[in-house]
Amino acid sequence: MLTTLAQNNAAGMIGILLLVVVYLAIIVVVIAGMWKMFSKAGQPGWAAIVPIYNSYILCKIVGRPGWWVVLLLIPYLNFIFWIIVMIDLGKSFARGAGFIVGLILLTFVFIPILGFGKSEYQGPSVGAAAG
Repeated sequence: MLTTLAQNNAAGMIGILLLVVVYLAIIVVVIAGMWKMFSKAGQPGWAAIVPIYNSYILCKIVGRPGWWVVLLLIPYLNFIFWIIVMIDLGKSFARGAGFIVGLILLTFVFIPILGFGKSEYQGPSVGAAAG
């Protein structure tokens, strides 16, 4: 018969295992959504799985220069530029303000919505605003 301590450890391990499975499922869905989103924008879908290159492609999709990847790597400053990129991403797919707020706050939910949903890429929002 298991002691109370052993039962608690077993319950804890099951809980941790469940969290890991859910976390991995979320990662797979986000990567698949990003892959589809990149494909909609005319970029290679496989770029979604290459860590820094996917940020470069994302900057390219929204019309920001490639060197913005450096800004996305600077601690604390990256939050500001991430928000700007998410705003531009929403505009590039012709989405409204509510969706853009969702992209900023719940990126892991709204990226798959962009990829698998009916949203169509309209072109880089920054290039459209500048032109």
